[in-house]
Amino acid sequence: MKRLFSTWKILVYVLLTLYAIITLIPFLWALSASFKPLSEIVSSEPDFLPKHFTVDNYKQLFIQEPLFFRWLFNSVIIAISVTILNLLFNSMAGYALARLHFTGKNFWFFLILAVLAVPAQVTLIPTFLILKALGWLNSYQGMIVPSMVNATFIFMMRQFFVNFPKELEEAAQLDGLNTLGIFRYIVLPLAKPALAAQAVFVFMGSWNNFLLPVVILFDPEMFTLPLGLNTFKGQYISYWNYIMAASMVFTLPALAIYAFFNRYFIQGVTFTGGKG
Repeated sequence: MKRLFSTWKILVYVLLTLYAIITLIPFLWALSASFKPLSEIVSSEPDFLPKHFTVDNYKQLFIQEPLFFRWLFNSVIIAISVTILNLLFNSMAGYALARLHFTGKNFWFFLILAVLAVPAQVTLIPTFLILKALGWLNSYQGMIVPSMVNATFIFMMRQFFVNFPKELEEAAQLDGLNTLGIFRYIVLPLAKPALAAQAVFVFMGSWNNFLLPVVILFDPEMFTLPLGLNTFKGQYISYWNYIMAASMVFTLPALAIYAFFNRYFIQGVTFTGGKG
């Protein structure tokens, strides 16, 4: 029996290793292509390693493309703002639904569940019309405000707080803390795993967002990186060498965020799937 278990364990590791390799191949090819000239990328003989290694693609981005750093700055400002606001508002809403008693609590909870079933594409036109009426098109607030709360993560935080031990809150209440104090000094510090998982998902979603920027941003100086990368694609020719180089730069902040929150990430995903 023990030998059979070992065999299955080896098989699982082999399958996981193969899956990891298959997943990494496109990324490694893009990394290799970022050091190739365009002629080599579009040639009929695709090679994994560059025959003519060059860093001209990165020079083009950092030196000759005047708006690249502006696009990077826009993406960083928007993604960080959206992440911080989501962490605050989603956590507050999730805690209220899990712990507080107020009129219409069940209605709001089921409304949030209903919002989860609505595709983002359906709300795109209403969002555009509202932002236009407010005069927020082509602006930071137009990108940040519609994304500062997320029904998925309100539900996720609610699930976390439902499983949060009430004894800690009751003890803090006996010590004289009000609801806001309990949330600020007791609940949030112990909710780091859930907050870390949320931060990774929200940052990645905002960082990679293309649909909303392409609808409301029209000034090249306000473009985010995903939208800026699209300018390298033309009607007759696409500069895949620049796109690959920019994509490598584009992935670094996302990798840094995941590395920073990694120790909480798996724990947070596990904790937030509890009872309803």
